[in-house]
Amino acid sequence: MLTKIYGSAVFGVEATTITVEVNVVTGVGYYLVGLPDNAIKESNYRIAAALQNTGYKIPGKRITINMAPADLRKEGSAYDLTLALGILAASGQIKSEGIERYIIMGELSLDGSLQPLKGALPIALQAREEGFKGLILPEQNAKEAAVVDGLEVYGAENIKQVIDHFDNKKLLEPVKVDSWEEFYNKLDFPEHDFADVKGQESIKRCMEIAAAGGHNIILIGPPGAGKTMLAKRLPSILPPMTLHEALETTKIHSVAGRMENSGLMTARPFRSPHHTISDVALVGGGTYPQPGEISLSHNGVLFLDELPEFKRNVLEVMRQPLEDREVTISRAKFTITYPSSFMLVASMNPSPGGYFNDPDAPVTSSPTEMQRYLGKISGPLLDRIDIHVEVTPVPFEKLSDDRKGESSVDIRKRVTAARKIQASRFKDTENIHYNAQMSSRQIREYCELDDASKALLKNAMTRLNLSARAYDRILKVARTIADLDHATHISGNHISEAIQYRSLDREGWLG
Repeated sequence: MLTKIYGSAVFGVEATTITVEVNVVTGVGYYLVGLPDNAIKESNYRIAAALQNTGYKIPGKRITINMAPADLRKEGSAYDLTLALGILAASGQIKSEGIERYIIMGELSLDGSLQPLKGALPIALQAREEGFKGLILPEQNAKEAAVVDGLEVYGAENIKQVIDHFDNKKLLEPVKVDSWEEFYNKLDFPEHDFADVKGQESIKRCMEIAAAGGHNIILIGPPGAGKTMLAKRLPSILPPMTLHEALETTKIHSVAGRMENSGLMTARPFRSPHHTISDVALVGGGTYPQPGEISLSHNGVLFLDELPEFKRNVLEVMRQPLEDREVTISRAKFTITYPSSFMLVASMNPSPGGYFNDPDAPVTSSPTEMQRYLGKISGPLLDRIDIHVEVTPVPFEKLSDDRKGESSVDIRKRVTAARKIQASRFKDTENIHYNAQMSSRQIREYCELDDASKALLKNAMTRLNLSARAYDRILKVARTIADLDHATHISGNHISEAIQYRSLDREGWLG
């Protein structure tokens, strides 16, 4: 008897439906074809034990299983449940009526229980797009897949529950999730709030500008100045994610297997990898490509603490993703593209000892040592960082002040208002949503300067010996400052403030 049952394969952040054809006839043998990897080839041992411990068995006949399309490589153990139900249906041990209307996925343990899988959300989206009635998968992945409307999602603890569902003995209950209600409840109570930061008003202003325009920012200062504390609070002032952004972000984390027992991601991601990270772990890749840290921070913040301590080749591989906002991983037989539109926040000490050229500092370094330390970061990478700002230690008077600073909720309101202006400005432009994403053509169109502003910028370019890319960055930041002021045109004040945020371009910035 021939039975067709459906599974799904995930490549990059997209899923492809897999048709599993199971043919059981008189004879002896078990044949699995269709480019399965070793994990799938070993599935017959897991399936045999799971069925035996559940009161069923693999029939003593000739079983031929084809996984179509046959020229597409299938990977992982998540096809165990698909193959097991196909064998049971083809051998007449369970009712197969309506089984072709479901996508069925899950890894089997030897006792018949189901283990979680990766990529549940892309699988659910593809199932809905292709018109399947429902999706059956392990209970740990049910909330994640249930955020997709128009698709019945069933979570099962073991294979017996799935068998009983098709035999109409005990139907599985569809999972319902309201992630947005939880999201809005948490929106005004961020875990890390700018109200907890004492002093540092100028740095908070820089953070607000960076958040409003999606600009990359680097903080330079001695230990204890508050660089990490400020960076961790940046996601709390970013605008709430749209539904499209939330789905995009959740898909990436789903593919990476980081969404167990959770639904739609509603908080913007904040990733802070250690400086010993490899270039593959940062940008993604591997034998079986997985998204890296820059993709896991998509629509959120990537924080690189102690930037000069990262290996140079690790930092250099970020240059292309920072410009293109996506990373492409190429192999001999396939190419995968992961989105990586993130805000880069970096921090660093001004010298190996950690302090400025201050005779009263515990550890002092000469200007030569400082310049050598800064030289670990390439000019092209610094050019891609819009805002460079110095962070100085907070004096005792401000540390001991009991008054709370402005909250993240209040700052976020101004950031969101500025982002709405930008959304209206770029509504007819594809793939551009905020000022940091502007191309040269948009800069010429939306960053026009009057004569006084041009003269001011020309003087700064000449004195600081800025590159053409730095020129563009200054205009983008000035445009964001104008948006925060609800100004239609960029003025000299906006340009002069933007120039101040290029500390590393100024010769002798250490004083």
